[in-house]
Amino acid sequence: MLSPALWFSLLFFTLEKRSEPSRAYSLAAPVLAVLATMLFGGLLFAVLGKDPLEAIRTIFWEPLFGEFAFFYRPQLLIKGAPLVLIAIGLSLGFKAGIWNIGAEGQYIMGALFGAGVGLAFYPMESAFIFPLMVIAGAIGGWIWAMIPAILRVKFGTNEILVSLMLVYVAEQFLASMSLGLLKNPEGFGFPGSRNLQQYTSAHNADLIAGSGMHWGVVAAFIAVIFAYVLLARHRLGFAIRVTGDAPRAAAFSGVNPARLVLFCLGISGLLAGLAGVFEVSGPAGQVTIDFNVGYGFTAIIVAFLGRLHPVGILLAGGLMALTYIGGDIAQSKLGLPAAAIQVFQGMLLFFLLAFDLFTNYRLKFGRTEVA
Repeated sequence: MLSPALWFSLLFFTLEKRSEPSRAYSLAAPVLAVLATMLFGGLLFAVLGKDPLEAIRTIFWEPLFGEFAFFYRPQLLIKGAPLVLIAIGLSLGFKAGIWNIGAEGQYIMGALFGAGVGLAFYPMESAFIFPLMVIAGAIGGWIWAMIPAILRVKFGTNEILVSLMLVYVAEQFLASMSLGLLKNPEGFGFPGSRNLQQYTSAHNADLIAGSGMHWGVVAAFIAVIFAYVLLARHRLGFAIRVTGDAPRAAAFSGVNPARLVLFCLGISGLLAGLAGVFEVSGPAGQVTIDFNVGYGFTAIIVAFLGRLHPVGILLAGGLMALTYIGGDIAQSKLGLPAAAIQVFQGMLLFFLLAFDLFTNYRLKFGRTEVA
């Protein structure tokens, strides 16, 4: 039995900074975060009166190996592609200490720009329409990201607040376009644009029927390769890494901070815009008031769960897509509320941040000195 003195000692602890970050904790943190999410998520489901083991099994097993896995597996690509595409762009900025929290708004604007171009040509059929939509979507996301970028460079504003507030502006644009300029004139008064899935030249169809592999998935893989080469082999990647790790050293090495802000925010907006146009022309099919489903915010979890590494983000995007699909199955099969699934997904980031703390700090137990 522990003595009262030892109990007292254990009640007090401090965080002691490590002499250098622990690589073991850095690699283990995502795994520990997933395991902790399963444990506490199971407790949450138990409180809601559901079998926790059955709920966890449904979320992580059914989409891959269940009776209807043949239907759900292509959905992993469909759900994972926009998450990976957006998270890759965010990770470049995060590595440099540039915090774009408004990818959701850039995703929306990319969808609006791309859909606007496609619908402007309706009903003309041409092989050039879809490429023009992709370019327009990329430009739309880029423009939206340039607003916080230029404001930070010119006036020193906080890009976190500006990019986040612009999400709500973009949502108002989305509602306005769904009810106004992009509204389907043959839609019997219902909000929303024409269905781009029914417009061949503007449809982002599966490259292989039923596989879930569309151009957005291809773009996500290309983005992963691009980011890996950039960070590992290019001088700009070195500037990104050194700016995040040692800003003073970056200044001495000749890194232009303004140019880096414009690049990082620009590329993250561009990729978010691409995710938006691939989604609106493919799985979603049309511009609606509730088109955005939170991919821009969820991608932040994916970026950190993947340790801001391109390959890690690819794996994390697949895992998060699995929770999306498994969560939908759990809602219909077990009657779990949607809010519980969202809390379950949010736990991933919470536990990741908690375990990530021990990469740079260790717990030191013992009595604290009172000044």
